[in-house]
Amino acid sequence: MNMDEIRYTKQVLSLPDDYEGPVIATLIRCVGQQRASRAILYLHGYVDYFFQTHMAESFVREGWNFYALDLRKYGRSLLPHQHAYYCRNLSEYFPEIDQAIEQIVADGNQDITLLGHSTGGLIASLYAASGKRRQAVDRLVLNSPFFAFNTGWFKRTVAMPVVAWLSRLWPYGSMRNELSPLYWDSVHRSAKGEWDFDPQLKPQTGVPLYFAWLGAIRRGHRRLHRGLHLSIPVLVMHSDRSTYARQWGEEFTCSDAVLNVEDIARYAWCLGNRVTDVTIEGGLHDLVLSRREVREKVFKVMFEWITEQELLKINHQSDYDGIDKTDIPNW
Repeated sequence: MNMDEIRYTKQVLSLPDDYEGPVIATLIRCVGQQRASRAILYLHGYVDYFFQTHMAESFVREGWNFYALDLRKYGRSLLPHQHAYYCRNLSEYFPEIDQAIEQIVADGNQDITLLGHSTGGLIASLYAASGKRRQAVDRLVLNSPFFAFNTGWFKRTVAMPVVAWLSRLWPYGSMRNELSPLYWDSVHRSAKGEWDFDPQLKPQTGVPLYFAWLGAIRRGHRRLHRGLHLSIPVLVMHSDRSTYARQWGEEFTCSDAVLNVEDIARYAWCLGNRVTDVTIEGGLHDLVLSRREVREKVFKVMFEWITEQELLKINHQSDYDGIDKTDIPNW
């Protein structure tokens, strides 16, 4: 399939007003000329938006329809009156996921894989546990999901609860964001990377870290750590190492500069009993932005795992259809 056969469309999803006023989300479609009935729905991370067109087109070439959401107050969905990246509860994002799934089903797709990166991975996991349209999600794929704060014991167990409490008194209270600008350098073409995303939509610095957002993430983590008991299969992918360097070095080209990969592996098992945990050697935080040979492995892992799970689903359905239903007790 050549590039001329792949097309993008954008749909603005109107959502109920929230505490800041009008709200929208943006659904991007990437489809090929060949009709497909299976789909990927992608959720981006924090201070992020969908720009990974090479990922979308790779899925389309392999026979999937690809959809991506710019969540409310992110990227294409940020409105002038809104505080960027702000939320008070991660379930605030569920209505746009509901609408996206409804549109994907209306488009004729019969199989849906929910794919989430970083904070999008945490949101996707929580949605799979309690979202309104969760029954339409056949499986989860998580790219470096945000399963724990990458901080020391004191901040995680003492400071975070205090900040979460303060958010109730001071909803827009914030502090300096400690995200390393060196990760941004490692991926943007103007610095050390190879990707040309919009720095207005994914800025390097200057993003306030809202207490309310921290409280929402903390509650999401606590819910995950208690166990989500998902019945669907889940693929969790992460790098083989993290880096905490404060100055640029080669490690920023081959490690996760945002999260602790050991935390990802540790808490992956809180999702359910059908989890496949895959370590990607030399991967960046956003694995699909890693150097070519690494991201090609990431795509290979995703394509093969999803295809295998699709076949298992078909075989399971065929086995069920072959059962004589009259032999099943009607309890």
